[in-house]
Amino acid sequence: MGTPPNIHPDAPAGGGGPGYFKGAGPLGLNPAMDIAEVPTPPAGPIATPYPNTGTTATPADAGTKTADATDADIEALKLNDVAKKAAYELKKAHPSVVFTSGFRTTDDQARAMAGNVVSNRKWIEDTYIQSTARDKCQKWVDDNPDKKTKEEIHAGLKSVMDELTDEQLGLLSKHLSGAAFDVQPVEKDGDDIKKTIKGLTGLTKFLDKEGGLVRWHAQF
Repeated sequence: MGTPPNIHPDAPAGGGGPGYFKGAGPLGLNPAMDIAEVPTPPAGPIATPYPNTGTTATPADAGTKTADATDADIEALKLNDVAKKAAYELKKAHPSVVFTSGFRTTDDQARAMAGNVVSNRKWIEDTYIQSTARDKCQKWVDDNPDKKTKEEIHAGLKSVMDELTDEQLGLLSKHLSGAAFDVQPVEKDGDDIKKTIKGLTGLTKFLDKEGGLVRWHAQF
């Protein structure tokens, strides 16, 4: 007696077991007989092409980045916490604002003052409140009328500041402690920007002119 029809020749006695095709003919000619029993998958987690990060990964997650919450221009100002928060507040309200100054070393401060003194020899006295630092800096300018270039005045003011204590310098400018920033004056939306600056959290003083020169200065 030969192999019964439709029984795989290698099947064990009694008929085909799991994995044996029930049709002996070519695949595709009798779909009803081409179906094989699918083995039960092994127990355990199903492999995934995404790393196990504790969350379910999906193709939509690929390439997604978290938005950077910091602003490089503001961070570069090296402001204290109160002034930095205010700077972010201002930038959020007016994204076009340009910050021109933040924390200054004594060298930075002397250079900034020198640029204004070139235009107005009494600029220091006209701009800063009375203090030992202010008076000494103004005295150097008055005593050196032959020093007229920005570089010469910068060097002279820096030599004065190097002799002052931190406490005395702190009374000269809030920039020296990172508690102030300057903004580029603009005509477009200028009134709105100045209104926002005046309402910033922690603001103690806002100037839109310093010593007769147009400067937007906010201190905290």
